[in-house]
Amino acid sequence: MQPLIRAYRPADLDAVYDICVRTADAGGDARGQYSSDRLMGDIFAAPYVALEPEHAYVLDDGTGAAVGYVLGTADTARFAQRYRDEWLPATAGRYPHPAEPPVTREDGMLWLHEHPERMIVPELADYPAHLHIDLLPQWQGQGWGRGLISAFLAGLRAAGVPRVHLGMAVTNVSARAFYGRLGFVELPVPGADTATYLGRGTAE
Repeated sequence: MQPLIRAYRPADLDAVYDICVRTADAGGDARGQYSSDRLMGDIFAAPYVALEPEHAYVLDDGTGAAVGYVLGTADTARFAQRYRDEWLPATAGRYPHPAEPPVTREDGMLWLHEHPERMIVPELADYPAHLHIDLLPQWQGQGWGRGLISAFLAGLRAAGVPRVHLGMAVTNVSARAFYGRLGFVELPVPGADTATYLGRGTAE
């Protein structure tokens, strides 16, 4: 079978965790950098497929295995509340509480996990949806990322969502170029020193 983009299925969950950690270091492999290789997925991937699976799509390599994904939410404020009300209880006990203020890199990630309200950025209020997209390295540069974004945008349009944003590490230069080719423009957010925010409309 040929590779294809399809809707997320619950059987894809372990692959989603794997793709997430293998692309979590500004696009590079973050395996071994934290106490659990599932930590990145528990923050940046699994909550989306658990809480809003209707907006999750995967790149299937043709054998049924997911090798990339796009996932996100149609309503960032609502998602942040559901993360607190549903995802934090679902993951309770998996990780220690971070030091306050965070000391280690893992503390920083656990702080993000415990503070979902961080997703609500006032300057992005006109871009209510947000997304995360990751592909394993060998599947990048072949047009699959564009296809995943197209599928996600179509789902947002069908849900009546006008605009979407994303945040990315300032150091991920290749990703910035990719998003620029897809019509994403930078959205100024004062004080965002390590992250760049981009947005676009959901119209084709």
